[in-house]
Amino acid sequence: MTTGLDLDLEAGGHRLRARRLPSPSGRSGPTLVFLHEALGSIGQWKHFPAALCAATGLPGFVYERWGFGKSERRGPGPWHPLYLQDEAAVLDEVLTAAGIERPILFGHSDGGTIALLYAAAFPDKAEALVSEAAHVFVEEVTLKGIRDVVASSKDGRLLRGLSRYHGDNTPDVFSGWADTWLSPAYRDWNMVGRLAAIRRPLLVLQGTDDQFGTALQVETIRTSVSGSVAAHLFPGVGHVPHLESGEAVVREVHAFLSGCGVRVSPVQ
Repeated sequence: MTTGLDLDLEAGGHRLRARRLPSPSGRSGPTLVFLHEALGSIGQWKHFPAALCAATGLPGFVYERWGFGKSERRGPGPWHPLYLQDEAAVLDEVLTAAGIERPILFGHSDGGTIALLYAAAFPDKAEALVSEAAHVFVEEVTLKGIRDVVASSKDGRLLRGLSRYHGDNTPDVFSGWADTWLSPAYRDWNMVGRLAAIRRPLLVLQGTDDQFGTALQVETIRTSVSGSVAAHLFPGVGHVPHLESGEAVVREVHAFLSGCGVRVSPVQ
């Protein structure tokens, strides 16, 4: 991932690691805020945030939620069934601590759900939002995907790979995610009723071969929000379109933001 300015900030009563990416154009404007996936971190975004900032000319901001990456340790799961709602409230504190008043949220997987929950709870604060592979209810395919990951982790290779990004936080990150989603208490989690409160421009992205969710997630979001919404499915792409088909995702987001009236750099 392109080097930016690393910093620690306090939000939700915990120390969180963050990184600022300067505007390539040198001008002011809304800030692209990247919200990572369930096992994610700053480093796992790889080149994508810098690529999207370069294409749009906008500054970027990436942070690691409590317990992830180099943020303060959280402890083992399972987490509270409303942990995603809690993270949406913490996001508001993160933005305040970072001095970001006009966020454009780009959330992947859990991060996409957090972006939707934030936009529902704070309807006028986000300039626009992009949800990629977000979940708004629990599907059987999601639980199967998690069970498959848990089974594949038994040889230790997955956790060793995650430890490159999460260090000592790795066991807690993994157990927190798996134990929460696979717990009986989480089976009925659902945020569909909150979607009608979302009125800011929204772009919904997902791969057709996403092993953790179906296109029903996209259709439910698209038909339930109150504001303008666009949706795009990437054929043959799995759960991480921004890495599997990064250039196409950048094009979609650039066109979406331009159509929303956000001042972005011309297409190169």
